[in-house]
Amino acid sequence: MRRRLILLFLLLLGFDAQAHHVLGRPAYSLNEDSNTPPSMQVETRIGKYYATFMAFPAFPRPKERGRVNLYLRRIKDGKPFAGKVTFLVRDDRWFAPDPEVIGTQDPDDNVYRQGFVFNKAGDYIITARFQADGEPYTIDFPIRIGNPSPVGPLGITVIVIVLLLVSVNVIQRRRLQRLQTSRHHAEERT
Repeated sequence: MRRRLILLFLLLLGFDAQAHHVLGRPAYSLNEDSNTPPSMQVETRIGKYYATFMAFPAFPRPKERGRVNLYLRRIKDGKPFAGKVTFLVRDDRWFAPDPEVIGTQDPDDNVYRQGFVFNKAGDYIITARFQADGEPYTIDFPIRIGNPSPVGPLGITVIVIVLLLVSVNVIQRRRLQRLQTSRHHAEERT
């Protein structure tokens, strides 16, 4: 009897439990964004509105789909904004070209969702623009796509300047050494 219980116990241990739901949702409805936290969540106050911005997935990569979510609520009464929001994007660098419109969205369940795909890794600024009560609103959000080069244009400029200073220093030292050597030889001749 004891052997049978041990055998039954070992057999039960051998079966894997297959989960059908994750956190109360069916497993077949999950996708790459479902359990991924946002890469950034920013909450701010702008004019008469509270704005909450989120970017998905947590680590957006070049040539992969991502999206931003924007929630807008009036400070006074908590009522969600119901107008259109235009999303723009530009490089976060000096002398970047003008922003490019990536879409205009209507609210979907009080959320403005805008998809994006970036071809190159880098730092970008996503801008949300809307008008409410005759006033224009602009909200800028930074977003990093992939792992951009750690040395940007400013870093390259600093490296070039340092290399230039070092090479000038080396040339001046050699010139000074030649001058001292020629003086030394001139003193030995006299």
